[in-house]
Amino acid sequence: MHWFVEAFQKYAVFSGRARRMEYWMFHLFNWIVLLFVLLVVTPMGEANDVVAGLFVLYAFAVILPSFAVAIRRMHDTDHSGWWIMVPVANFVLTLLPGTPGPNRFGPDPKVENHLA
Repeated sequence: MHWFVEAFQKYAVFSGRARRMEYWMFHLFNWIVLLFVLLVVTPMGEANDVVAGLFVLYAFAVILPSFAVAIRRMHDTDHSGWWIMVPVANFVLTLLPGTPGPNRFGPDPKVENHLA
């Protein structure tokens, strides 16, 4: 849950780097929320318009953090954020480990203490 909240705290931060854990945990919790809405809330019946409205609001709320964490993930592999536009390469790059140590996009996010 920490990674999901952290992505929302950095919802418009397109610079820097994001670890694989941050990227994949954000998407895991996002899918859990979506499945909860689809499988639990939707079959409840009469409130379909309300659920649809909440679903659309959630989708809009999560789109910017999704782009931001994906771009930071590309940066962690020392690639431009524009690689998120290439689906297969994007997926492969999200699976690769980040470059150890600092790269052109910032310090290694795995290192606990960064010198400011």
